[in-house]
Amino acid sequence: MQKYELTVVLDGKVTPAKKKSVRGDIEKLVSTFKGKVGTVEDWGEKPLAYKIEKSESGNFLFFPLELDPQEVKGLSTKLNIEENIVRFLLIRKDPSSH
Repeated sequence: MQKYELTVVLDGKVTPAKKKSVRGDIEKLVSTFKGKVGTVEDWGEKPLAYKIEKSESGNFLFFPLELDPQEVKGLSTKLNIEENIVRFLLIRKDPSSH
């Protein structure tokens, strides 16, 4: 298992219920790929540098993950088709950093 960091951007006008739903969906998705989710951080709404799909702000969620490297492509594909996610960034965490 390798450590990863997933940052997800939702529309800035997303409701708290929808945000909770997306968070649950991502946690379920990671578990279907035999991964584990650490403590999720809600970074709240922040202005975007440029408009994305008519949104001027985004709601950010941060997920520390443990995932098998072979499952990363499958997870990325599923996140790409998730309609509530405006953008996401999935990076491998450097094992030498803490």
